[in-house]
Amino acid sequence: MLTTAEAVPVAAPRSALRRLTIAEAKLFVRERYGIIWGVGFPLILLIIFGNIPAFRQPSKNLGGLTYLEAYVPILIAFVIAILSINAMPAILAGYRERGVLRRMATTPVGPSRVLAAQLMVNLVLAVCTLILILGVAWLAFGVSLPRQPGGFAVAAIFTLAALLALGLFVAAVAPSGRGANAIGALLFFPMMFFAGLWLPRAAMPPVLRDISDFTPLGAAVQALQDSAQGHWPHPLYLAVMACYALVFGVAAARLFRWE
Repeated sequence: MLTTAEAVPVAAPRSALRRLTIAEAKLFVRERYGIIWGVGFPLILLIIFGNIPAFRQPSKNLGGLTYLEAYVPILIAFVIAILSINAMPAILAGYRERGVLRRMATTPVGPSRVLAAQLMVNLVLAVCTLILILGVAWLAFGVSLPRQPGGFAVAAIFTLAALLALGLFVAAVAPSGRGANAIGALLFFPMMFFAGLWLPRAAMPPVLRDISDFTPLGAAVQALQDSAQGHWPHPLYLAVMACYALVFGVAAARLFRWE
């Protein structure tokens, strides 16, 4: 299997990050996991939901929203979660397991640039997929674009920060690529439940909704939903995501091992 260490020759530090990012992007596409599950699967779900007539009718249980409108922020959260806590940690932990990061430490490139390149690849892919989901929902199914675009952008940035920090923490503590996959799966499914994938937040009992408010994806979905409907995201949801980003970002920085 081609690794970053093999794909990127020793380069001056100024150009190393650019070369690493290009190499990581190629490897990411070649592995296909992130593309299939992080991009293809949520788009397929969007198309399926959009072609169900009942999903395009306003629902009293959702405060007048259609199920499709309620699910667009959930699918965006799905994309960010898959890329951040499933795809990225498995790659980084696998690099450490195979000694790639240790070998990179002996070159001018340095292993820290591998982390930066991975973050950039996942960030760009998440943003592009977010735009794609919004565009398909708008053009194909008549879902309005966010009515508070500034608030939506802020909510998306906070979501990315919280989930990428959590993903780096998983990569820091996972003993191997398979271990990172297992930890990511254990985190992904409960988080997506509280994000509303199986039961939209608006339809949850009050107790579950209160718990959801303090999970990273529950707060993210509500912040995205609020801004999509024309409201600025509530400070509580932004604060929850900022706390996750800070706590897990600091923990990842302290616990991350290069070998």
